[in-house]
Amino acid sequence: MNTPQEILLAEPRGFCAGVDRAIEIVERALAKFGAPIYVRHEIVHNTYVVNDLKAKGAIFIEELAEVPAGATLVFSAHGVSQAVQREARERGFTIFDATCPLVTKVHVEVAKLAKEGYEFIMIGHKGHPEVEGTMGQLDGGIHLVEDVADVARVQPAQTEKLAVVTQTTLSVDDAAQITAVVRARFPRIREPKQQDICYATQNRQDAVKLLSPQVDLLIVVGSPTSSNSNRLRELAARLGTPAYMVDSAEELRPEWFDNIARVGLTAGASAPEVLVQAVIARIKALGAVAVRKMDGIEETLKFPLPKGLKMGETA
Repeated sequence: MNTPQEILLAEPRGFCAGVDRAIEIVERALAKFGAPIYVRHEIVHNTYVVNDLKAKGAIFIEELAEVPAGATLVFSAHGVSQAVQREARERGFTIFDATCPLVTKVHVEVAKLAKEGYEFIMIGHKGHPEVEGTMGQLDGGIHLVEDVADVARVQPAQTEKLAVVTQTTLSVDDAAQITAVVRARFPRIREPKQQDICYATQNRQDAVKLLSPQVDLLIVVGSPTSSNSNRLRELAARLGTPAYMVDSAEELRPEWFDNIARVGLTAGASAPEVLVQAVIARIKALGAVAVRKMDGIEETLKFPLPKGLKMGETA
């Protein structure tokens, strides 16, 4: 039984600008207003991050009915529907919106085109909070497709004004394949000027494409609910590299590493580096002696915080 010799780290990996911003919004709200701060849905899809914020005084809820009057409420990075925004305003909460600006961009585009009479085909995963938030920007006229087969079943009221939008954390390749089928059925469909899939999702997938052929096994650090983390594991498997996704180092199984010389390691956009380091330590304990970082894109994007979160600043 041979043990792993080398760990090859994907670059970039882990937190993106939208996740950094969302976590900072909750932490600043706690520092400024004190616990508890209520957060609608998991702020980002990562167990460690959510538990860390719970320990600091964040309370995660799904229904606004669970939030007491006068409380401070944060919307998660995935965005919310117009109905949720309306209800939160009517109930008089102090609201901070941690929706990723790249998701907000999709919401703004949907609202703008709807005013011009457009209907929409949305490519995404049913039940994902981002999809519910985007579809909930309108009262109707958005048709969800999850795969190529769904495209044939879509029945828009008209095809003169039709636009396609995408969940930001999909597989770039899957989305391109579904979009091609949508375009074949609706040749006049309007596509976004820039694709909706976010830069961080794209960069992490590109890194896995480079990494997979160089390793015998890929470990993705990410939580089961994290769409972009799941896509990284699927992508490696599709490229022929055995791949596992783990929420923490404790989930690593020694038998995965039997007769594996080189292990690739990446992390979804909502997974903190502390978990990556714990996984490295565990793989080293199983025998790996070297850690090498791939060359990759350096991400420098930062998103501004909402007003009213600095000490002494009013909302």
